[in-house]
Amino acid sequence: MKGEDMFLSFGSEVIYDDANFRIEEKDKVGVVGVNGAGKTTLFKIILKEERLDGGKVTTNKKKIGYLPQEISFQDQDTIVLDYLSSARPIEKLENKLNTIYEKLPNASEKEQTKLLHQAETIQNELDSLHQYSAEDELLSIIDNMKIESDLLEMKVGNLSGGQKSKIAFARLLYENADILLLDEPTNHLDMKAKDFITNYLKNYHGMVLVISHDIDFLNEVITKTMFINKVTHKIKIYKGNYTEFKRLYASEMIQKELRIKEQEREIKHLQEVVKKAEQASATNHKLKKMGESRRKMLEKKLGELETREQTYKTVTMKVDPLERSGKIPLEVNHLTFHYPNKKDLYRNLSFQMARGEKFLIVGENGVGKSTLLKLIMKELTPIQGEITYGYHASIAYYAQELEILDENKTILENIDNPNYNDQELRTFLGNFLFSNNDVFKKVSVLSPGEKARVALCKILIQRTNIIILDEPTNHFDPETQAIIGENFKNYTGTLIMVSHNPAFVEQVGVTRMLVLPEGKIVEYQRELLHYYYYLNTDLTGGNNG
Repeated sequence: MKGEDMFLSFGSEVIYDDANFRIEEKDKVGVVGVNGAGKTTLFKIILKEERLDGGKVTTNKKKIGYLPQEISFQDQDTIVLDYLSSARPIEKLENKLNTIYEKLPNASEKEQTKLLHQAETIQNELDSLHQYSAEDELLSIIDNMKIESDLLEMKVGNLSGGQKSKIAFARLLYENADILLLDEPTNHLDMKAKDFITNYLKNYHGMVLVISHDIDFLNEVITKTMFINKVTHKIKIYKGNYTEFKRLYASEMIQKELRIKEQEREIKHLQEVVKKAEQASATNHKLKKMGESRRKMLEKKLGELETREQTYKTVTMKVDPLERSGKIPLEVNHLTFHYPNKKDLYRNLSFQMARGEKFLIVGENGVGKSTLLKLIMKELTPIQGEITYGYHASIAYYAQELEILDENKTILENIDNPNYNDQELRTFLGNFLFSNNDVFKKVSVLSPGEKARVALCKILIQRTNIIILDEPTNHFDPETQAIIGENFKNYTGTLIMVSHNPAFVEQVGVTRMLVLPEGKIVEYQRELLHYYYYLNTDLTGGNNG
């Protein structure tokens, strides 16, 4: 794959300017750069969903597979197994081939030649799809990704966030494309699926390009790093994983800073000579002539002066409840729940929370973690039992799939709150990196990372004393994750959380854990957290999460 003389701008905002890159057939490449540098845009250009203003990207007609950040399904009623199987249209091609063979006996010689050519083309395509071993390959992927048989019979529209990611990834691997484009592929995945995918991609037969905030995943999978520079609008390929790239980049930046300082010293000296020449008397021809010579040198040096890398703003947030809740802000009593025609996710589940507690819900994808949060938020109704809030309890909810946002409203309209005027709301949004006319953008045009910032801002300005977080670090870069973690660590209210990010969980300071589907409450232990996340726990239960 090659990018040549790429130029792209959105209005006055330049994304690429004379950018070039080259990637080999079996390279595993991490695509990195600050927010807005053009990472996801590059994927859209490769997929021909976006057009360059100048230059080109060539893929030599290779088959491309794509996993977007936000998983969606065209037909919500499609059964999971049918959705997976459709990645290789073998049955459709076999039917075409059979139709050709049926036509052959009655066709003229000229038509037979044409039909045989068509048959050869279809057979070549079937061979490339591994016609006779495809079913075994799909079953192997299903088995290795621990996709349960109950899940295969579900409609894709009924899947949880974690299940959607797992199923979409399984289909992508089965598709067997020459080039894989992966945009935040580990979001929502449990450790079993993540471990399998990591090893699968390392040994993948084709090219892999991956955008990810998961540094451990990047370091494991990639052998090259593509850096899209938001300052210069250029693209550079570095050998090595993300950590090796960072070392090389840091070294380059030090050398660049030394060069710029030397350039600035020369420019300052030339400016002083030119100024003296301008102030000299008209009869001092020697100094005037030197001044003219130095002016030309100065113009050249100013043209060659390198641009310093910008320091980009980071999210600023403060988590501060308006009022204190009672000692027991939340209580779950004898809760039983299941989805229609499904097994119980929980039966007779009871627990209560203490004010100021940091509470983590753990379990494999599909055991009902997100469902329990929705029950607590009264978005679902229990079959039996009740959930009660304590004295002065107030609650805010950060949903895994950002359902709390209205896509058709602007950023400012989404965080509208009667306790604040427009200027105060815009100040809050400024802390989440939305300034000036950005606040009037519709949420539908935002990237997943931008939507996540709006959602986080929306819940924090409510200043509630209970906050529910469902996978809060998805879509955020490591720096922002650390800022969020530090703030929630100092939060004096009660925190209930689902997270597949052990580093974040430990930073926040979880006090107790609810293990699903067993419904067992245990004191927080680091070893136990890592047991559930890293040692392929065998938790079983219902299929909605």
